[in-house]
Amino acid sequence: MEAPRPGRWLALAVLALAVLLVAVDATVLGLATPFLSEDLRPTGTQLLWIGDVYSFVIAGLLVSMGSLGDRIGRKKLLLCGAVAFGAVSVLNAYASSPEMMIAARALLGVAGATLMPSTLALIRNIFHDPRERSLAIGIWGAMASAGAAVGPVVGGFLLENFWWGSVFLINLPVMAVLVLVGIKLLPESRDPSPGPWDLLSVVLSMVGIVTVVYAIKEVATHGPTWPMALVGVTGVLALVWFVRRQLTLPSPLLDMRLFHHGGFSGAVLADLLTVLGLSGMVFFLSQFLQLVQDRSPLEAGLAELPAAVGAVTAGLLAGQAARRFSVRSAVTAGLAAIGVALAALMWLSPDTDYPVLGAVLLIVGVGAGLSFTVTADVILSSVPKEHAGAASAVSETAYELGAALGIALLGSIVTGVYRDFTVPPGVPAAQAGEARESLGGAVESASTLPADTGQALLSSAQEAFVDGLRIASGVGAVVLLITAVAAWFLLRGQRLEEGYGG
Repeated sequence: MEAPRPGRWLALAVLALAVLLVAVDATVLGLATPFLSEDLRPTGTQLLWIGDVYSFVIAGLLVSMGSLGDRIGRKKLLLCGAVAFGAVSVLNAYASSPEMMIAARALLGVAGATLMPSTLALIRNIFHDPRERSLAIGIWGAMASAGAAVGPVVGGFLLENFWWGSVFLINLPVMAVLVLVGIKLLPESRDPSPGPWDLLSVVLSMVGIVTVVYAIKEVATHGPTWPMALVGVTGVLALVWFVRRQLTLPSPLLDMRLFHHGGFSGAVLADLLTVLGLSGMVFFLSQFLQLVQDRSPLEAGLAELPAAVGAVTAGLLAGQAARRFSVRSAVTAGLAAIGVALAALMWLSPDTDYPVLGAVLLIVGVGAGLSFTVTADVILSSVPKEHAGAASAVSETAYELGAALGIALLGSIVTGVYRDFTVPPGVPAAQAGEARESLGGAVESASTLPADTGQALLSSAQEAFVDGLRIASGVGAVVLLITAVAAWFLLRGQRLEEGYGG
């Protein structure tokens, strides 16, 4: 048994800071988009790319960066990535054209892809006692949840007091602390015999994941087309080639034998499907709070806080619960709780009282904190620690793919229902067309019409949006409840390791 590492909890605080930052950064852009659009005047397509390119690049590079960290050193990769993240944040803040903004977001994605797998892999190597490691993973997950919730609050405050670039500049002081303290406190760890980094595998994984995610999002937004079908097939072929190549390489970028472990495969699949079922609600709830219930960005951010409170609390207790009952009980209970909460949203209406919404969000947070923390622990515990970077990257990639699929599939349900709403008589064709594009478009159109006509148009659009959100929540609930049943069977017999004293 290796002795506990001194300073490990301080090292964890540094890693938690990195996770907090990436999570905040993923959520603030949504709030800044209206202000950014006014300033940079992007086209509709450019605006989509500004929003999407960050997650495309992160999804495509996670596996490669996780494997690179195993080879060159996870501390080295994390600190280099942190410096790059800070520098590119300045580029984002002062972007002067849509093209520059898209390029800056893509570069931020490259830097972001170095941070997440490195943090989780370092936890695997810093905490040798399995009970301590479970708690550390709980804290890591809690910071990711807290960041996702704090992002809208911080973003809302900054946007009400400063210009839109300020939401990117908040990264700088955090990154400075991370690098300066990380140099002293973080231990270096790497695979002792990693073999060469296969560049063809890097290209195949990048092309495969990015093209599949892009095709899914485009089909969801514009419907199926032959070019998108071709892009999707290209991505699938690239991923098939990637898998076949990994099976023949003496030192693969990703060891496919990891998937022979039932716990690892079950946990990855549970993560992917959970994020898929959840992402539609998360994506559209902010719009519901702001454009249907007429809250400010800051109020909407504060309204979503119960989810973070639930996730943080459950994440810290998850390891204990999984040991006391069982892994499959903890994960299944968490997923079932999210499923039931999503089912409750099928009764959502424009005037739903906040205590009802707050309770639903709290249950979603508790379920997510419980299931994600335990699955992360299972994924890390089921691989040798020298492969921790690659395993962490697989876990993170499951999140990204789940989010892309969820927003695409559930988003297309909301959009499809919304576009069919009844336009009241007296609304000109131009305003009606703009209103059918999005709920934000309907708010804009309504403001240019006479009061009665505008109000009738807005009410009809809001009702249709809520109808779509109800149906998407129902589909998400079905996905989560099926995943809960699958997790019960896939994680059968899976146990978390006991601590040195256990």
